[in-house]
Order: sequence, then structure tokens, then C-alpha cells
Amino acid sequence: MEGLIQVFNTLLSAYGKRNWWPAQSPYEMMVGAILTQNTAWTNVEKAISNFGDRLSPEFVSITPAEEIAVIIRSSGYHNQKAIKLKALTEWFGKYAFDIDKVTEKDGEALREELLAIKGIGPETAYSILTYALGKPFFVVDAYTKRILYRLGYEIPATYEGLRLNIEKGLKTDLYMFNEFHALIVEHAKRSCKKTPSCEGCTLKMICQKRF
Repeated sequence: MEGLIQVFNTLLSAYGKRNWWPAQSPYEMMVGAILTQNTAWTNVEKAISNFGDRLSPEFVSITPAEEIAVIIRSSGYHNQKAIKLKALTEWFGKYAFDIDKVTEKDGEALREELLAIKGIGPETAYSILTYALGKPFFVVDAYTKRILYRLGYEIPATYEGLRLNIEKGLKTDLYMFNEFHALIVEHAKRSCKKTPSCEGCTLKMICQKRF
């Protein structure tokens, strides 16, 4: 995909660094990646705040899923997400809840491990890899597909196809992958909505407006 670096630089100039993903620890980020499935971030913030000072892998590992579900109710689908959090925490427990032990492993190996956890799909897995574990994978979401399609790019049929095409169009750089995803989210919320607000759009001059 040619021209992606131009898109990145244009969005960065317009919105500045996004400082995403907001979290106090890598584990909190991983929890947020599950809670944000099919809900707005404001609901995730409420759920995380409900943990208070209890948000730790140790607490989640020993607390029944039913109790976790009550805590995260604001995030929606709370019963399913509680089970997913337990499964993710069980995986983390194999590393003694030591993030340094996790990050010692190769990114591809971690990718396979995360995708093998029930309830964790590609978007969640790559978010964890990029934002919690410092592995350079590009996170594709619905906003990415929407914006790139409207700009004129051909969108592969599979998640992996699009991810790999995007990564080929950029230099392999953790900061760029991190920031570009966050900038795409910001742009989708401000301008490139389901019903686009093209007036004043920072990408207006290079957009093919395929709706």
C-alpha cells in the first residue's frame, strides 16, 4: 500500500501524538483490550475504575468469574468478558505474571499463544502485542477498513491480508504502528464517521470518497 506514510504524517500533523493506550500497567492495558470489545471506551473506563486498587492478575485469577462480571458490567457482554479475562490471566500466569518474561519471547510466538486463548481474536491479540508487550504489529479495526477504503485503497478479504499489506506500506516501527492506529481511531471519530463529515477533513485532498 503506497502513500500510507503520507497519510500517517498528515494525521499526526493534524492531531498530534495520541498517547494511546491509556493504562497504568501492561496488565491493565490487556484487560482494557478485552473490555473494549463491542463497546465505547467510556464504558471501559467505568469498568476499570470499578476495580479500584484491586486490578491485578492475582486478584482476577482468584476471583470467581461471576464476581468479575459484576465489576465489569458497564462494559457490556460482562459475563462473556469475565470468562475471557480469566482465560487471559491464566495465560499470563504461565509467566508468573512477570511481563519481562513475556516480552523475552518472540512476537510471532506470542501472537500464536494469544490467538489460541478462547475469546481473543486478531484485533485484541494485536492490540496486546503492540501496546502491552512492545511487539511491532499493526492493529486493524473497522475504522482502519473504513478510512482506507474511502481513501481509495483496495481492502483484502482477510484480516491478516490487510494487516500485512499495511505493514509492508510502512517501515517496521513500533512507534509508527502504535501511533498510526491511534490516529486512525481519532480521525474516524472526528471526520470519517459512518456518515462522513468531509468538510474540514484533514485527508480531504487525497480522499477518493468511496462511500
